[in-house]
Amino acid sequence: MRIATTMFLTDETITPVRLARELEERGFAGLYLPEHTHIPVERATPYPAGGDLPREYGRTLDPFVALAQAAAVTDRLGLATGITLIAQHDPIDLAKQIATLDHLSGGRFTLGLGFGWNKEEAADHGVEWTSRRALGWDRLALMRALWAPEPTPYEGEFASVRPSEAHPKPPNGTPRTLVGGAAGPKLFARIAEQTDGWLPIGGSGLTESIPALRKAWESAGRSPEALHIVPYAVRPSAGKLTYFADLGLEEAVLQLPPGDESEVLRALDEFARYV
Repeated sequence: MRIATTMFLTDETITPVRLARELEERGFAGLYLPEHTHIPVERATPYPAGGDLPREYGRTLDPFVALAQAAAVTDRLGLATGITLIAQHDPIDLAKQIATLDHLSGGRFTLGLGFGWNKEEAADHGVEWTSRRALGWDRLALMRALWAPEPTPYEGEFASVRPSEAHPKPPNGTPRTLVGGAAGPKLFARIAEQTDGWLPIGGSGLTESIPALRKAWESAGRSPEALHIVPYAVRPSAGKLTYFADLGLEEAVLQLPPGDESEVLRALDEFARYV
């Protein structure tokens, strides 16, 4: 099983360059970075994990800038977002950012995307909360039109783009695209229609969820071997990773602490036994 990592890189943590080099040296498969543009101080949205919102949420580095630094000092390390809040981006700009990072890294980028939980953050981006998922899927379709080999128009519910020259192109046609979100028939149908797989947070409940996703995937005419299910932000143990392997999963993303260099390196040394 490929073992990747994720952490909240901030202005107070280990740097992207040092982390990327240490990950590649130890044989980790990848680095996934989360995204929050800002966290409004006055907010009504509760933290999904309960309690106070951790400090690092309001200090998160831009994932694309940080991943570009990681790409520049590594050769093999996978680079990913976990997750890009797609509804909060201009899709034409985002398509260019993604294609450039994927091109410069030699096709190492994975787009992990999701729809967010913080209503106040989304509202400041002009996102209507109840339509954010439809908006996100529409923006993904528009980006795929820009990544197409030939100038391709797109006319969607929320945005459109005329046939355009848009380079560079992602080296593999489109970057691997994984979607986060709670298990359910609507999400699984969309995953099967538009993406390469699922990023389930923590990896609980997979015994029940995976058959439903595989059924939706095969109903959409997709090859079973093409489905990627990647448990994300996992607190690791040997038993948990064996469980994932027994389910036929090939990659897991372990959660690193949002600490300084010494704390993160200690965690990497501990996690390296799973690589």
